[in-house]
Amino acid sequence: MRNVLFGYSPDPQFDRKEAVRLVRLAMSIDDGDPDTLPAASVITAFMVGDRESGIEMADRAVALNPNLSHAWLSRGWVYKVAGLPEEAIRSLERAMRMSPVDRQLYLVFGRMALALIELRRFDEAVVAGKKAQRQNPSYPPAYQCLASAFANLGRDAEAREAAARLLEVDPAFTISARMGRRGQAHAKLLIEGLRKAGLPE
Repeated sequence: MRNVLFGYSPDPQFDRKEAVRLVRLAMSIDDGDPDTLPAASVITAFMVGDRESGIEMADRAVALNPNLSHAWLSRGWVYKVAGLPEEAIRSLERAMRMSPVDRQLYLVFGRMALALIELRRFDEAVVAGKKAQRQNPSYPPAYQCLASAFANLGRDAEAREAAARLLEVDPAFTISARMGRRGQAHAKLLIEGLRKAGLPE
């Protein structure tokens, strides 16, 4: 799943099918494991496109273990993909409270920035994007968020700078490939910002 989502897969179609096959196998063995449900919820929402089932799995994961930060992170991402950014932000904030020094906190900040963009809270998206960038300077979504948020704020020079940095860490980036990998129907403002920042279509 991560190879497909982050654009690392040499064969995205194979990896997509394999992710779905493996999550179905895992769920057939135990559909009530709070450690498995977060990954299953994301794969179901992204790879299968079944956002309702993804939400149900994510909700079940946090109900089974409300102290599992990874479950709240996955829940936030699934709700963002489902077009519910306010609930996504609540879950991501909970993930941060659960694990405030997590080495993968950049994932939380990056996903938070994406949700904030869709809520037109561009200044806050910049703050979250910069936090993601500081924690992991090689994380492409941090620069996507910054490029889009800056462009939507009319801060063109900063938008172009973030776009240039994105192309340094992800030289093959295109807007259409990124949207195809993520399958985000609820990313209109993100896409508008990426276009304004001058990123390739």
